[in-house]
Amino acid sequence: MATPENRRAHWRANLRLLSTLLILWAFVSFGCGIFFADALDQIRIGGFKLGFWMGQQGSIYVFVGIIAYYVWRMNKLDRQYDVHED
Repeated sequence: MATPENRRAHWRANLRLLSTLLILWAFVSFGCGIFFADALDQIRIGGFKLGFWMGQQGSIYVFVGIIAYYVWRMNKLDRQYDVHED
């Protein structure tokens, strides 16, 4: 059974993780897909410009990776703070 202190610490850790992942999401979606697309277009992947590729496909791969990492990390945090489901 989790104590109130554990629950508060768990919530703070969850908010830190969410903040970090949301910053990464914003950088990939807006930064790589829009703001830095022209600079990234100087690099080619499979014949396609990197800025175009990030806007069309690359960001989706990063988003799926963010989701997978969040699930994995939250399971670890849940166990660490003893708030996991059995």
